[in-house]
Amino acid sequence: MAPFSKAHAALASLREDLAGDVYAPADPGYDEARSVFNSMIDRRPAVIAQCVNEADVVRSVRFARDLDLRIAVRGGGHSVAGMALNDNGLVIDLRRMHAVTVHPGSMSVRVEGGATMSHLDRATEPYRLATTGGRASTTGVGGFVLGGGSGWLDRAFGLAVDNLLGVELVTADGQTVRASGEENPDLFWALHGGGGNFGVATALTLRLHELPAFAIALLLYLPERGPEVVRVYREVVETGPPEVSGGVIYLTAPPEEFVPGHLVGRLACGVLLTYAGTEDDMLKTAEPLLALPHEAEVVGAMPYADAQCMIDDPPGMRNYWSAEYLTGLPDELVDVFATRAWTMPVPTGTQHVLFPLGGAIADGPAHYPVPYRNSPWVVHPFGIWEDPADDARCVRWVRDVRADVRPWSTGAVYLNFVGDEGADRVVAGLGVDNYRRLTAVKTVYDPDNVFRFNHNIPPA
Repeated sequence: MAPFSKAHAALASLREDLAGDVYAPADPGYDEARSVFNSMIDRRPAVIAQCVNEADVVRSVRFARDLDLRIAVRGGGHSVAGMALNDNGLVIDLRRMHAVTVHPGSMSVRVEGGATMSHLDRATEPYRLATTGGRASTTGVGGFVLGGGSGWLDRAFGLAVDNLLGVELVTADGQTVRASGEENPDLFWALHGGGGNFGVATALTLRLHELPAFAIALLLYLPERGPEVVRVYREVVETGPPEVSGGVIYLTAPPEEFVPGHLVGRLACGVLLTYAGTEDDMLKTAEPLLALPHEAEVVGAMPYADAQCMIDDPPGMRNYWSAEYLTGLPDELVDVFATRAWTMPVPTGTQHVLFPLGGAIADGPAHYPVPYRNSPWVVHPFGIWEDPADDARCVRWVRDVRADVRPWSTGAVYLNFVGDEGADRVVAGLGVDNYRRLTAVKTVYDPDNVFRFNHNIPPA
């Protein structure tokens, strides 16, 4: 840490140089600037630099290196482990860098590093184009893509990282670099799942796909029908086209207009079937699910960008998530999954989720560090609640789900789905051989491990 006099002078200089805003703990707006999606995270950075362009990012990195401050990078702020913040370091906040430029002729889009899914989806929607995005409109594009990227369109269009065409990066020494298939290919490979370990992504270029129509079927069933619902959904997905996706979600039935009063506040088994195509084709696919007795439904065509907002969680909630990627979904596992739902904390925002993979995910490039792409299913216990008194039981429930399904686990994991679960889990999320190669790339671009507030890959 630098002497106080030097730090004070450097902070004054940063405030003068940056086009964006700079916050220190005594400044009005500091507490708002440091709040993140997971309200369990309460960290106090020494400085928050809200950058508005690449030059601001370069200046901020050099400021931190000069003062020997640790650096955290904030995009959407959705990291369940709170990796967008640190204590007594610098936060490079990219949220004001959210421009999205669509290039329909080349079927690509350039997205600045602080853009959210909503910025991306609303920009591409008028062109009837889309790319794989996260399942919430407030998720940051940068962290989502560089961590792998799973969403409603991944079975049709591949993981988000499979659609990555280029990255503009500010490295640990404050230099700008571009990574693509032709430029710095080792770095480009590492950014396909290696997350924010190699620098600050100020912009990403992504491949777009035609999406002229999108439709959904959201159905709620009594929880005792869960095993039957899961089996029917399994059949619909495994025999259906890659355009079909969605998930089975046990949840506390919300007080929405379409939910009958007798279900509100109680455990329900939900199915969200998404379809990257027309309503008619979706309805044909969803027939077996619609034929099951259900308590509520929302069925029809819907703009994809609107569907992306359907399960947005409110801010200020407490979060603890995890995941296990599965070798398959046999009947025994279906029963284990459904039984565990009955111990889910209700009423809370907690969700007990089963997502399908396959399709374009499994057909994607095998050489990238995303070892979970060959798993056909994933169980994702998603703990979300409001009262700190529920911390212990909600965290314990998430861990119990993992323990229940571990006999069927491949051992691989999508790191964006988990918090800080230790170094071994990071290796599992990247693959042992990939991890060795990633540490070599890290040594070239960040030998001092400046960017370590992430699922960290230390230098070799």
